[in-house]
Amino acid sequence: MSRNAGHDGLPAIAILGGRHELAVQGLALQADSFTISYTVTPALPQSVLLTLDGEDDLGNTYVDWGGAYGTSPARRLTQGTITARPAPPPTARHLQAQLTFLRDGEAFPYDLSLDLS
Repeated sequence: MSRNAGHDGLPAIAILGGRHELAVQGLALQADSFTISYTVTPALPQSVLLTLDGEDDLGNTYVDWGGAYGTSPARRLTQGTITARPAPPPTARHLQAQLTFLRDGEAFPYDLSLDLS
């Protein structure tokens, strides 16, 4: 069973030196993990990898559990999901997540503040 949590209407953020824009589309909480869905415009090169780490307002930490992404049919954007585990406990209200894009041996970390209620 999963439940969706809000993402506070996060604005899109410039990433990878301002050449791309990241928009969080949603946050889904599962029994053993959570998943962030996102888009990146314009589409990411195939050589870019993504990792996820996080910590909630109770001090629990979360580690990357994989993800998937692909280019839209028109090749204008990348659509993807990335998952971390374990699942936040029901008493957690806030998650500070860090998405790190890895490109050509360089790391580009970005912080996201996500509402879990």
